[in-house]
Amino acid sequence: MKHMILGFMALVILQTGCVQKAYDRTVVFTLRVSGIKGIQQVGIRGGGDPLSWQKDFPMDAVIPDSVYTATITKRTGYLWAEFKFTVNGEFELREQPNRRVTFSATSDTTYYEAVFNQAPAPSVALSSVSSDDSYARAWQDLIILLP
Repeated sequence: MKHMILGFMALVILQTGCVQKAYDRTVVFTLRVSGIKGIQQVGIRGGGDPLSWQKDFPMDAVIPDSVYTATITKRTGYLWAEFKFTVNGEFELREQPNRRVTFSATSDTTYYEAVFNQAPAPSVALSSVSSDDSYARAWQDLIILLP
């Protein structure tokens, strides 16, 4: 009986200890498209419902053939999501990494702006830069000077 109680307690601890807390996250996507004629549909593809890698999540035209927007809300425990934009069912950034949106740590809503088929600029984490590391300070100064 003692082993059965200990086994049950271990099972309860394992089941509750492995569950990641989930939050409702909203992402407002804005996409600028230029130089493409005959746009019929602009969309987003990605992993996790409501996105899919097989079917477009449609974006609405704010300015036809120029600016599109979509708002997606989902419950997730992840801190980020990967996706790509499509125009007329054709993926952008072929043979390049997926785009990644990192959810805001201070708000339930994250805003993501992009230009179709233009890779996002690489991000640099400065939080680990030591104040007495002159090489790191030089990079930090350079990054601040960039537009």
